[in-house]
Amino acid sequence: MRISHQEDIMTNEQILLEKWRTLPDDKQQQVLELVESFCLEEQTITYPVASYQPKTELGKRLQKIRTAIVASGESLLDLEGIEREKAERRGGYQGDNG
Repeated sequence: MRISHQEDIMTNEQILLEKWRTLPDDKQQQVLELVESFCLEEQTITYPVASYQPKTELGKRLQKIRTAIVASGESLLDLEGIEREKAERRGGYQGDNG
């Protein structure tokens, strides 16, 4: 059985992922931030790419989560969105009243 030419060639995504996996953690983070900045340019609502570098492990984990969310194309929540989601999880949205 012959494999098609398309299956013989690695996709750009596969090449990028293989190269990214060989980078140290700090370089992986820089790549994620660069990709995040490209994604943000494509969105109508833009969020500044954080120049802040977290120092704690929790901060680093949260930064990676944020980067992954933005890279997925999902919008980040503003304060009202955070309050709405929090309230919905607790049993109902209270608006400005609570």
